[in-house]
Amino acid sequence: MTNIPKTDDQVDQWRSVMFLYDSALKRVNTKIEILNNEFTNRYDYNPIEHIKSRLKTADSIVKKLKKDGYEVTIENMMEHLSDIAGIRIICSFTSDIYQIADMIASQGDVTVLHVKDYIKCPKPNGYKSYHMVVTVPVYLTDGPVETKVEIQIRSVAMDFWASLEHKIAYKFEGNAPANLLKELKACADMVDMLDAKMFSLNEAITAFARKQQEAMQAKAGTKEA
Repeated sequence: MTNIPKTDDQVDQWRSVMFLYDSALKRVNTKIEILNNEFTNRYDYNPIEHIKSRLKTADSIVKKLKKDGYEVTIENMMEHLSDIAGIRIICSFTSDIYQIADMIASQGDVTVLHVKDYIKCPKPNGYKSYHMVVTVPVYLTDGPVETKVEIQIRSVAMDFWASLEHKIAYKFEGNAPANLLKELKACADMVDMLDAKMFSLNEAITAFARKQQEAMQAKAGTKEA
């Protein structure tokens, strides 16, 4: 995103920039909801459990820029930070994650800048999630402005683990004891097993329901004959 709103007032410029991110967030959120509804109508299956969205606070933006070694300016914020506008999609199963990512990427006005697949390559602590940074056009009176949004897609089990890990990391300010980190990694492995087991169970239930439906249809056809 290179088009920075032109104004001499820093407060007005900040408001204009955050308006862009908020608008991009709403635009992507609407796209995801429409795709989910279409999927439900076509296949009678809802791949998304729920969607969370947020804008980074001014304090978080300043801390992130300083941590990454950048001067705190609006230009650096827009150029170097990809997660000012963020959406988290929580799915039932891991298989849904890649399908949803493909659905989003195939949208004509969505440009995928980069992807980090922490499902195939988890972080050392056990963190798993699929991250993609995209841009979408926000249409203003002066024309469209491509604006970044970070999308995280994870399963319910992955989100449960990540939420607890975040709370622990926050309490210890990133310096949790080694024994706790080891336990967290063990929990991540158990969550992975749970994900696989629930997917297998869902597949078995779906197959059983399909056979029942086919048997009922065959029985109805026999009666009609």
